[in-house]
This record gives sequence, C-alpha cells and structure tokens, in this order.
Amino acid sequence: MEAHKPATVAELLACPDERVELIGGEIVRRPMARGEHAMVQGPTHDELSPFQRKDGPGGWWIATEISVAYVAQECPSHDLAGWRKEPSPKRPRGVVELTPDWVCEIVSPGHERKDTLTLFLPLQRHRVPFYWLIWPESRTLIAYQLDGEHDRVIATITEPTRVRVPPFDAFEMDLSYVFGE
Repeated sequence: MEAHKPATVAELLACPDERVELIGGEIVRRPMARGEHAMVQGPTHDELSPFQRKDGPGGWWIATEISVAYVAQECPSHDLAGWRKEPSPKRPRGVVELTPDWVCEIVSPGHERKDTLTLFLPLQRHRVPFYWLIWPESRTLIAYQLDGEHDRVIATITEPTRVRVPPFDAFEMDLSYVFGE
C-alpha cells in the first residue's frame, strides 16, 4: 500500500478548478460564496482602506481572496489579508509567499471548523500576528493576537458599534456599516 503523498502548491496551481485551496497537503474545494459573506467582506475592506492610503494611517497592503503559500503543502486562500508596507514595500502579486501580518476570515455556516481550527493552527505555526474571524449571521467579530507561541483573544465584539481593533486601532471601524445595519 502506497503512503498518501501531500499535494503541493505546484499541483494546486495546475488544478483546473479555481475554487480550491491547499490545506494540510490536501487540495480542497472552497465554500461557495454566499450573499452574507460578500456583503460583509466588501465593507470590511472598505473600512480598512484608509490604511492603504498615503493620506490615512497608511502602511498596509490589504487584499481580498488572496492565496498565500506558507510552505509547499499549505496555500489557503484568505478572505482578507494584510501586509505592513514597511518590511514589504512591493505590492503582493500572484500567489504570495510572504506571511501576512493580519488575516481575516468570514465564517460560513457548515465551514466553521475550517476557519476556527483547520486554518487557525497553521496561521499560529507560521506566526501570523493577528487573526480575525467574522460571523455575518451573528454579527460578531473575534480578534486574536499571537502572544508567544499561542494566540489570545484581544476583542470579541457583538454590537454594531464603532471599534478600534488591533492591528488597525489607529482608526475607528464602523461595524454597523460592516454588518449592514
């Protein structure tokens, strides 16, 4: 019996289906995008856009639906991810091989395990400093920050209000806009 050989980023790129990602050496289908997902992802990106502008707090590259190759067998496609411009002055292109400074996933019903565990542990292992989870249905944002070897919750927000959440705490984010209130 032949041992299972983990898939690689090269195999992922050769896959004809574009709605896939590489997690733990397996090419897996991504959840179908739902209206709730898109209606939260766009406003979240809008709210953080000042961090990309020179006339705002600046200093970030923020992208949606971006594939990040952490290692040869790990290339998830993040709903939102950001890199500080200071150490990364060039805009991310293609499949990015640089670990993000921030990742945000919009949690889809039936796929909670993927965002809260399957992705959470590799992001921790690859030392992503900030990880946000947003649940559109319950209008909740939970933010984690890497603290040594483990992540700790730094914010749990369940009210549609204006908030300052690291790493974007230089600016108030309007969660009522994000959640379509």
